[in-house]
Amino acid sequence: MKLELVTLAGVKVDQEVYEVMLPTAAGPISVFTDHEPLVSVAVPGAIAVRHAKSDADSKLEYFAVSGGVIEITGKRVRVLVDEADHGDDIVEAESKAALAKAIELRKNAKNAIEIEQASQLIDRHQVRLNVAGLRRKQRR
Repeated sequence: MKLELVTLAGVKVDQEVYEVMLPTAAGPISVFTDHEPLVSVAVPGAIAVRHAKSDADSKLEYFAVSGGVIEITGKRVRVLVDEADHGDDIVEAESKAALAKAIELRKNAKNAIEIEQASQLIDRHQVRLNVAGLRRKQRR
């Protein structure tokens, strides 16, 4: 099946894959060829991609996403998100620092809008750290 991961900056992934694991509002789902058609909300989390049936979990490719829309047909998975960070591109130390700063922003927020903005940053950087942790485990 074809995976299309599209961000505001353009197409991040456009290739044939065996399996895609997606974070949805109803919980994580795995998608294979001939999956029932579905449109769903993507929540902040990790998208995991298995390129071939024989690939071990250690060969999964990860993307951190902060939410978006998922469209599944029998032969295609299209994920539309604001941004998607490839696991190899995430610098764990930078994400930890950004998470700490976002937590501080939320703690010092003066109104509901600032709290919401800080909470979105916290979610984003927590997902990035989770994906960085998954990549670190794979390298061992």
